[in-house]
Amino acid sequence: MKNVEDAKIGIVGAGAMGQGIAQIAALAGLEVRLMDIDAAASARAITAIGTMLDKLAAKGKLTSGQAQAALQRIQPEDSVGGLADCDLVVEAIVEKLEVKRLLFAQLEEVVRDDAVLASNTSSLSITAIAAGCRYPERVAGYHFFNPVPLMKVVEVVRGLRTSDTTIEWLASLAAQLGHTAVRCRDMPGFIVNHAGRALNTEGLRIVQEGVTDEATVDAIVREQMGFRMGPFELLDLTGLDVSHPVMESIYRQFYDEPRFRPSPITAIRLAGGVLGRKTGSGFYEYAQGAKLSKPAVLEPNAPQWKSAPVWVSGRHSDEARLVRDLLEKLAVETESGSAPSDNALILVTPLGHDATTTAMSESLDATRVIAVDTLFGFDEGIRRVLMPTPAVRPDMLARAKALFAIDGSAVSVIRDSGGFVAQRVVASIVNTACEIAQQRIATPADIDAAVRLGLGYPLGPLTLGDNIGSKRIIGVLQGLVEVYGDPRYRPGVWLARRAALGLPLSLVD
Repeated sequence: MKNVEDAKIGIVGAGAMGQGIAQIAALAGLEVRLMDIDAAASARAITAIGTMLDKLAAKGKLTSGQAQAALQRIQPEDSVGGLADCDLVVEAIVEKLEVKRLLFAQLEEVVRDDAVLASNTSSLSITAIAAGCRYPERVAGYHFFNPVPLMKVVEVVRGLRTSDTTIEWLASLAAQLGHTAVRCRDMPGFIVNHAGRALNTEGLRIVQEGVTDEATVDAIVREQMGFRMGPFELLDLTGLDVSHPVMESIYRQFYDEPRFRPSPITAIRLAGGVLGRKTGSGFYEYAQGAKLSKPAVLEPNAPQWKSAPVWVSGRHSDEARLVRDLLEKLAVETESGSAPSDNALILVTPLGHDATTTAMSESLDATRVIAVDTLFGFDEGIRRVLMPTPAVRPDMLARAKALFAIDGSAVSVIRDSGGFVAQRVVASIVNTACEIAQQRIATPADIDAAVRLGLGYPLGPLTLGDNIGSKRIIGVLQGLVEVYGDPRYRPGVWLARRAALGLPLSLVD
């Protein structure tokens, strides 16, 4: 194989992905051949690339000369025969297995025997694509993310017969293109679409269960967990015509694994054409692609209740300490006895359990019990989440809301459920990533890099699990299993072993 610095790249498909790959390859100094069955599409793509390069030059990110030189490196082709001298051909065409296999058979008739053939597929098996090839060892997945110039990661996917040489050459080329290569085995969803199931499916499950609404879930994910977008904002951005079929596909490809179970919420919306930003209406409403804000609901002023008695259960000592420290900081006194006084507001801090189960297990008066989510602590700017039992007295709920908002912090109140919102979502994210590591689909480092760069999470899922503590994650999952009896929450053995041994989730074994 030729050195990656001198490689000539062929790209089949002049849509958004092919256009993006062509742009970064040309900017990296490589010769590019862009082919599409529609010659006009190739011409439009090259024109669009030129416009984008001019914008980058106008912003000072490259010179005008560099922009022009890059554009001149991209040549249109109207047939696969024009790709005969390429060292790599990347297909970025329709997501249909037979169409891709036909293209690869045509490419094998014209390219050199040592040329690499790669697919940008996000959902199809690389092994299946390569099955009809004479040299399957040179076939691999090369999955970029849209928009390619901004999403600086590419999944390098090993089919059953892909050679080590092919994988390492593609990984080296990714560095030449300015992208981070993450290596993975050929499994449904590869890394990113596999690991990304948990955020969306658990968010949907929470809303389907009636715990709270979509906007509250998104606010909690952003302002408590620190994510840039909540699951419903993300679904609207991607579009349900893309997201729902992927959810169903991965669920079926893993033979109905409960962790990946889709939701009828998105199925119904897809059937109704309520797809998100692209249709102007999704979980939110949009005008010219911009999200329309709903007017804020002003709640009546509530007394501070600083002098009213507050008792914090010590069942979970570390979590209880966080609540007591916060209340002390807010100048709110708490009762010190082993049981609450007759009119005290009772605060509990469950992991995975609901407020009702916690109240009953501790023989507490459910009319005064409110659960507080402590998983992400109470630093400045973090949204605080309260969860009363269904029997709680209105004055107790008003008291709790006022107490936790004393310093102006945002407070959300959700209906009683196992694991609040953040606990369920983060435990599902970490558990799913641990399963990817358990199955040796990818290394812990590549899992974290792929999710952080491909999905924009603030941390990789395994690092996130280490920061929270694997034993706390296990506690949440075990509590969820006890409340729901749903195997979607069962802790994976890889996670359980590391929690038991005190090993970091990011450790390679």
